[in-house]
Amino acid sequence: MRTLSGTLLAAQKSPAARPYVRVEVVEKVGAAARFKWSRLYAGPEPDCHNDAAMPGDGSLVRIRGGGGIYRQRIPDPGPGSDFSQWYYWGFTGSDVAVCSHGAEALAFWIQSSGWLRRRESTTYGDTWGDPVHMNYVGGDYGSYRVAACFKANGDAIVLYSNGATLHRRRRISATWEAAAAWTNSLGSLTGIAVTHSGDWNVVVTGVDHDNRAGVWTCVLGDGYTMPVDTWSGLEAVTIASPDSDTAFRAPSVDMPDVFRTFFVEHYAGTEAYSRPYWSHSLPSADFISNLWREPVPFGVSCQHGAALTCGGSYAWLCAPHGVWRSLLSPPPVDVTDDTVEVRTEIEPSSGWLRLTLRNDDGRFNSVGCGSYAPIGKGSKILLHLGYHTAEGPEASLAPAFWIESWEYVTGGGRSHFTLSAGDGWSLLARWRARRQFTWRRNERTIFQLLRFLFARAGLELSSFSYSDAVFQYPAFTIHPGESALTAVRRLLDMVPDVILFVTDTAYLVNPQAGDASCYSYGTAHSILEGRYTTSAQAANRIQVFGDELVTEDWDWDEVEQVYDRVAQARDLNLDTTDAAHQRGQAALREAQMQSIGGHVAVPMNCGQDLYDVVDITSPQAGLDAARRRVLALEHAWAPFAGRYSLKLGLGAP
Repeated sequence: MRTLSGTLLAAQKSPAARPYVRVEVVEKVGAAARFKWSRLYAGPEPDCHNDAAMPGDGSLVRIRGGGGIYRQRIPDPGPGSDFSQWYYWGFTGSDVAVCSHGAEALAFWIQSSGWLRRRESTTYGDTWGDPVHMNYVGGDYGSYRVAACFKANGDAIVLYSNGATLHRRRRISATWEAAAAWTNSLGSLTGIAVTHSGDWNVVVTGVDHDNRAGVWTCVLGDGYTMPVDTWSGLEAVTIASPDSDTAFRAPSVDMPDVFRTFFVEHYAGTEAYSRPYWSHSLPSADFISNLWREPVPFGVSCQHGAALTCGGSYAWLCAPHGVWRSLLSPPPVDVTDDTVEVRTEIEPSSGWLRLTLRNDDGRFNSVGCGSYAPIGKGSKILLHLGYHTAEGPEASLAPAFWIESWEYVTGGGRSHFTLSAGDGWSLLARWRARRQFTWRRNERTIFQLLRFLFARAGLELSSFSYSDAVFQYPAFTIHPGESALTAVRRLLDMVPDVILFVTDTAYLVNPQAGDASCYSYGTAHSILEGRYTTSAQAANRIQVFGDELVTEDWDWDEVEQVYDRVAQARDLNLDTTDAAHQRGQAALREAQMQSIGGHVAVPMNCGQDLYDVVDITSPQAGLDAARRRVLALEHAWAPFAGRYSLKLGLGAP
């Protein structure tokens, strides 16, 4: 159960309690903000290598190739700015990079002669010093790649490659150290991007030694998640099959709110294309965890990528021929005063919300713009449930829901706008594997596999409690076209643990028969209606077939009453009798929880969660502080009808 203040607990038990509810819609899909990119410029510039940065004065500094090196500075970028004016620097070069910190800016490129060069500015990119030779790169001119960024203390790094090996030079306390190669290896490198947050966080594109094109992340340690000057291994964001005619290039990475990356996917087959894709990490995830949302295509064609940068209230995306921007934190819209009714249905592995709003004056006839801009497909609905207390209005945030559809209902003197939304399970159901994912035994634990799947849907996974079984290392395959929901259910079948959502974060819970009650109904908190059922267990004998072993687990009391009802589990990952018995006992626990049923309807409890254990007192049903586990929740608020209630589906503790 979510933590509630003493005053809120007292208010929700009072027969004179006054509801306090707030309903908001925000521009978030999953756990991170949804950027709504607005294109400010479309120009004739050639598609070429490019980069962008925002110095401390809020100006936008851009650099590009295309017959030479060109730079641009827009002092106060916005919808009325002229993004067409470029200043020629000469120096025919390949890839380019620019970064900034306060008033300082650094620009890098690799000349056709093979030299890495640098120019510096201390005037926010307005004026620049003379070019400086840094390193001879050698190799093929067309394969040169370079990236750079600053650290918050003014230290900086430049990464560069001639297509074979990544090298780094850091500027520490105003001194450039000697170049050094990384300790990772790819068959070839086609792009580099870097940003600093705790460590030097790197995205690379290229081809591995199995001839698979891909996008990978790694970290050069700065003492946060890795020791200083130590490289982590490569972790894949996306991989293509060797025979797929697919390549990746031109990554960009920054941290405007969470880590966000863009890269180009190039397809050389029928209907060839070069298209940027984007992805983001999760709000609480460190870069090294490599937890990325499934990459999403961006609606523009380009071969050399789009540079991501940020400053002030906006994120900026720049290609030579285009400039886009998006608010970092779009404001929510509060629809509380327009709410006619809110209803939710939350069960294991599913949850839905229906929000009905008054529309008698047509205020919701043009959603997605103006003051109702956040209301759109995929936007998040936040439901704050509370009461007016002795300390003022207080509320607790219920699980989040994401808009799937809406409808207008008219007639009979009413005009309503109704939104239908699914919870985090619906986001898992919408994700489909683009390719086959396979992990051999001992590569990832069940918990790590679950985190990967939730991240692909843009969701975070943590834990309140867990069993030892979640740290098993199974062989596991996600098949092309399989949903994350199906894959998650297959993983949960391996463990006794369950998953619930608190706001937009999923939590692992290991329900135990001896769990203590967290709340009481039928005494201080009244029961409006109750139904209590007892059933024979669907299974009372569990046979588990593992790797050259068979185990059985029994509920003998049930067997004596209804004889044996057999369920079977087969999993070659189970190679010890202890692990097999854990699986069998988990299946018995599930059957036991489902054998007790019914529901209670109560005045709203603002903090009740799925899988909580509560106690029920109902003299009419012979129940005295009888423990039950919450297996379903239905919230209902209809302010004009005076309804504010919660229905709890019950199971055995």
